[in-house]
Amino acid sequence: MKYSASKENYIKAIFHLQQEDESVTTNALAEALQTKPASVTDMLKKLKTQKLLQYEKYRGVKLTPEGKKLAVQIIRKHRLWEYFLVEKLQFGWEEVHDIAEELEHISSKKLIDRLDEFLDFPKSDPHGDPIPDINGKMPSLQQSAVKDMPVNSSGVVNGISDQSADMLELLKHKNIQLGTRLEIKKKFEVDGSVEIKIRNQQPVNISEHVAKNILIAYDKKSR
Repeated sequence: MKYSASKENYIKAIFHLQQEDESVTTNALAEALQTKPASVTDMLKKLKTQKLLQYEKYRGVKLTPEGKKLAVQIIRKHRLWEYFLVEKLQFGWEEVHDIAEELEHISSKKLIDRLDEFLDFPKSDPHGDPIPDINGKMPSLQQSAVKDMPVNSSGVVNGISDQSADMLELLKHKNIQLGTRLEIKKKFEVDGSVEIKIRNQQPVNISEHVAKNILIAYDKKSR
């Protein structure tokens, strides 16, 4: 069944919010979608009728198995398009989110499967997020935030939590991207900032917020 872009946006937002809290409140959903709670309530009733979610007033909302399946399909399309835009069309990683937001609503399964094959079945998008496979299975990635890594440990950047254009532009300015090897040199308790070292570059300080959002695959020797 084909759903409107608006309905798909709701399903995807609920899926992401459920990663933090199994039951999603109307207010949390309204904030995520930047709309009014009354509008959210109206849409939730429609999606409940279509058996995509479980919803009771004042008790929050959860996706049904059918709703989760749809959410994963949307996420797969979004992340494949981001990968295509960066790897094949040379867009910057900070440019592709909004374009992929539009492309993710293309309903042709055949097109998306062909795109996946054309790209040689990538496991993660340009920001390090896992790409679900054709069966909806999400690869699991081992990641730790730079903020949580011990001093003198090292690893390779394999994900970014905050994917806003401002954050990605800042990381680009500091020569940090997926695949960049970092070493944690020092941590400052006074403000939570972290001094990191990139090979062949001088050590630099990053703020606590940035350190929370850079995800690293640990080296085994650093564990």
